[in-house]
Amino acid sequence: MKTVFVTVGTTSFDDLIGAVTSDESVKALIDRGYTDMVLQVGRGSVVPDPDSCPGLTLQVFHYKDSIAEDMRHSDLVISHAGAGSCLEALGANKALLVVVNDKLMDNHQLELAKQLQADSHLIYCTCSTLPQTLRDMDLSALTTYVPGQPQNFANFLDKAVGLV
Repeated sequence: MKTVFVTVGTTSFDDLIGAVTSDESVKALIDRGYTDMVLQVGRGSVVPDPDSCPGLTLQVFHYKDSIAEDMRHSDLVISHAGAGSCLEALGANKALLVVVNDKLMDNHQLELAKQLQADSHLIYCTCSTLPQTLRDMDLSALTTYVPGQPQNFANFLDKAVGLV
């Protein structure tokens, strides 16, 4: 069993939910060996029926206290481009496909996704390119994200201001 976990965080990103449950995306996931899909739809109004993705076992929920367990049990995380969701998935050492909401104005999320893709930590796309990305992506090319070490910065500051 291979599981894909899809999260929109605390937002509403109905376009992502619609794109990932489209016939094209479902076929691409099945062709890659996925058998289960878990959707966290946030405050969105698109709530797919459990039978809406033939070939995949589908679970859907709005919110949970924590999605860490869902991430831990997944083989692939598909996420909106929010920094918190991206860092949580990367911190869990999961293959990550980020879907940028290109309808947002002044989209700082795109900058984050571009940089993390340039560093080979994730793959990003938009809703319109999601099915093709699912068909073409090479998850083996992704590298492990190593989070920053805030203690090093704190030590630097201590030295800079003469505390050490």
